[in-house]
This record gives sequence, C-alpha cells and structure tokens, in this order.
Amino acid sequence: MLGKREAIAKKVAWISLWSNIALTLGKMVIGWKANSDAVFADGIHSAADVFASVIVLLVLKISNKPADKEHPYGHGKAEIIVSGIIGILLTLVSIYIVFESISGFFHPIEAPNILALWIALLSYGLKEYLYRYSLRIAKQQKSKAIEAIALDHKADIVASIAAAVGVLLSIIGDHLQIVYLMYGDKVASLFVAYLIFKIAKEMLTEAFDILLERSIDTETINAYISIISEFQEVKRIDKIRARELGHYIIVDLRISVDHTKTIKEGHDLSREIKYALMKKFDNVQEVLIHLNPYFFE
Repeated sequence: MLGKREAIAKKVAWISLWSNIALTLGKMVIGWKANSDAVFADGIHSAADVFASVIVLLVLKISNKPADKEHPYGHGKAEIIVSGIIGILLTLVSIYIVFESISGFFHPIEAPNILALWIALLSYGLKEYLYRYSLRIAKQQKSKAIEAIALDHKADIVASIAAAVGVLLSIIGDHLQIVYLMYGDKVASLFVAYLIFKIAKEMLTEAFDILLERSIDTETINAYISIISEFQEVKRIDKIRARELGHYIIVDLRISVDHTKTIKEGHDLSREIKYALMKKFDNVQEVLIHLNPYFFE
C-alpha cells in the first residue's frame, strides 16, 4: 500500500517538475525578451515550483516509511516540513517580485511584446489541468506533499491570468497612447506577488498548526464520537483527541466501561472500536484507547 502511494506521489511530482521546468524557461526567457515584468515574475514562481517538486521527490521516501523504534508515530510529518519549506520559499519569491516591480515604476515605461501574452495564456491552460489533476490525487492519497504541489499550481493559475491581463492592458495602452494603461504589466506583477504570498501564508499556517499538533476539526471529532457511541459497552466518552501527522491521523481516546468487565473483555472492546474507526476513516492509522471503570449509581 505504501509502495503504491509513494509511486503515485512520485508520478505527480515528476509531471509537475518537468512541466515547471518548461514553463520556467519559457516564461523567464520570453518575459525578459518581451519586456514583461509580470510574465518574468510568473517565471520566477515556476522556478520555485521546480524547487518544490525536487524537495517533494526527495522527502516522499521518508514520509512513507512505516513506524520504527526511533519514530513510533511514523514519518508523516516529513511532508509537513516540506510544505513549510515551500511556504518559506514562496514568501521570499513574493518579496523579490515586489522589489523588482516597484523599482520598475521609476524607469522609462515600455509595453511588452504580444508574445508575452501568449506564453501567459499557455501557462494558464497547462496549470489549470495540473492543479485539478494534482488536487484529485492529493485527496485520494491524503498527501500534504502533493497538496502543496497542487496549491503551487493554483497560485500559478491566477498568476498567469493576472500576467496576461497586465500584458494586454500595457499593449492596449501603448497602442492608444494611454500612459497609465502601460503600467498594467507592472501592476500585474505586484498582484502576482500578492497571490504568491497568500498561498505561502496558507501553507505556513497549516504546517505550523500540524507541527504544533493542533487538534483536528470538530466535525471529524464528532464523526468519531458517533462511531464510538454505537458500542453499547461504552458508558461514557471521557476524552477524545486526534492529531494529524501528514497523510494519517492518530486518535487518543478515553472511555468508561462497566467496572466488572475483565481485562480481556476490555481489550476486545478496544480492538473493535479501533477497527471500526479505521474501517470508516481510512486515514486513521492508530487508535490509542484508555479504559476507565464505570460504576452504576
């Protein structure tokens, strides 16, 4: 199962890698030659995506390793670390783009070549497909690393649209001799930087939450409680909590059962609850259950 999951994740990462290499070269070269800051900035973002894909390929082997003596809870957090690294990288990229864009306002303005528009539109079409494909696989495999790749594609989608609009406005401004429209490309590059930063913030926030072992959402906890409550032997749920470790979840549960039950009966009940949760929720990898004695009044 882990081998299949790793193979699928690697396939997504490799597709993303080669696509981003092609887009990086195309957008940066054409953006430079066609005098488009927005397309060039989009190319820098694609370069960050290349780096992100390489990191994912390197870490997938680690994150899919089973639990061992040194790492009894598994290696799933390796994917979260990757997501955090990508978030930091995208933050730095957005700062660089802002700096370059603002400096462009203090130099003579020149409209970009129409070739920049075509590469931006091509990038949009390809990234739309890659985003939908990567997100579908990320949900199927419950992989934070693949989800990080999908979010990178999502940022590129809007960034490519913004770049295309900026280039188009600049070209129209140059043709109609409307000076303020000619700055459309510069404004678009700033918008691209904002979009990149927004995605980076979301990725960093989620990475920190998971690394700090924030509890999973209330809706999922309630779904667990619903399954546990189906067992009549459970007299009371004293405490339940769950933490996410990359692509899997570990549940900690304290329940009260009849104090007259034997150790074997308590063990069998715990095992049944564990398997019921794991059967219903395929991302639940472990359920740790502590039994408390329940005394009838």
